[in-house]
Amino acid sequence: MKDQEIDKKELFERVPAGKAVFTMAVPTIISQLINLLYNMVDTFFIGRTGNSYMMAAVTVSFPLYMLTIAFSNLFGIGGGSEMARLIGKNRDDRAKKVCAYAIAGTVVLAAAYAALVGIFETPLLYLLGASARTIGFARQYTNTVVICGSVPIILSLVLAHLLRNVGYSRQAGFGLSAGGVLNMILDPLFMFVLLPDGMEVFGAAFATLLSNLFSLVYFIVVLARLKNDAPIDFRLRAAKETTKEERRELYAVGIPSSILTGLFDLANVFLNSLMASHGDLEVAAIGIVMKIERLPNAINIGICQGMLPIVAYNFSSGNHDRMEHVIRITRKAGLIVSVVSMVLFQILAGPFVGLFLATGGSSAGEAARTLAYATMFLRIRCIASPFQFLNYSTSFSMQGIGDGRDTLIHASARELLFYIPFMYILNALFGVPGLASALIPGELCGAVLAQILLGRYLKKHRSAGRNEIPAE
Repeated sequence: MKDQEIDKKELFERVPAGKAVFTMAVPTIISQLINLLYNMVDTFFIGRTGNSYMMAAVTVSFPLYMLTIAFSNLFGIGGGSEMARLIGKNRDDRAKKVCAYAIAGTVVLAAAYAALVGIFETPLLYLLGASARTIGFARQYTNTVVICGSVPIILSLVLAHLLRNVGYSRQAGFGLSAGGVLNMILDPLFMFVLLPDGMEVFGAAFATLLSNLFSLVYFIVVLARLKNDAPIDFRLRAAKETTKEERRELYAVGIPSSILTGLFDLANVFLNSLMASHGDLEVAAIGIVMKIERLPNAINIGICQGMLPIVAYNFSSGNHDRMEHVIRITRKAGLIVSVVSMVLFQILAGPFVGLFLATGGSSAGEAARTLAYATMFLRIRCIASPFQFLNYSTSFSMQGIGDGRDTLIHASARELLFYIPFMYILNALFGVPGLASALIPGELCGAVLAQILLGRYLKKHRSAGRNEIPAE
């Protein structure tokens, strides 16, 4: 295992930047795609029922599920980034304490979130756009995936982040991927074989819960095996030994990262609510589109997650030339993915959305109208893909260097100052098409601000004589 540690150090310090990012990013991309399948497979199989109201119910429940990812970023990205910086300073002993603190904090936070959702479930679902026709299905999904599943979901994601940031990207990717594959197997089994008609939403949710429990058990086994050979610890006593400065550094990155995702979910709350004012079919349609457009986003977030520990390590160790080189390579790769996906969605929007809702049976008319809305929404919203990636890559870069203040400024402005106001303005001016198009100017404005914030930070370090960008 000592040789393995040397290999990780070599990867972060001396392996060519492009190869290092590729090595770290491939497992994270795979885990992101598999994690996406956790949700897409539910949508896909629910769509086989041809029931637009079931589809709408999952859509209104989805922000509550996505908040689990926001909470995982608090201790996963915050703790992982702090661990990577400590390792860059050869402080593996302190990284272990931070790891234990992140795990303990995750359990407390996840349990508290599950309890709050349980208390306020019904009003929350109506706020998110549920109607009399969808509230029953929405409760089925929320009860199982969020209330019962928050602890295993959030803790699994945090453990994956922590493993990734100490160089065990392959193990992190496998744990999430294995759970995703299991979910794909269990979904049709519970939905169409074991449970009666009308329980398809509960069947999909229960399959997701079991899959996350499997991932959690896997990660616990991996931690137990690595605890003597890697900067990993999960003892409560170790968690209590973290310093005030270490906790401050964790929250300085973790809180903005959590808010970043939380504000994204908040924007979806507003989007669902405004769509619900037009009808349940429009809600179902935007739910389909938000799943499809997450495909390029998942790839790009995986690239950024692979980049983050390399950026954090080299920032902490003082190798700012390599850090900026890694940021530039990551940006080029993600923009290529974004442009390709935008072209594909423009050409193949109809076939893509058609995968998620059957048009046969007694609800054929409603299903056809839902798919027509979804096709229009996808062609409009995919134009924002390159701007979304610029927001992701810059945010992850700022998290890696520990610039929590600017990360928070960017996250808040992106959703609260740009995207949400554009929703209301364009919805009032152009109705449903305008509401769908609000993502484009919202992400564009956010991307411009992101480049200004990161550029200002890097310029400050250059002027201090600590960095000169190498020629490419």
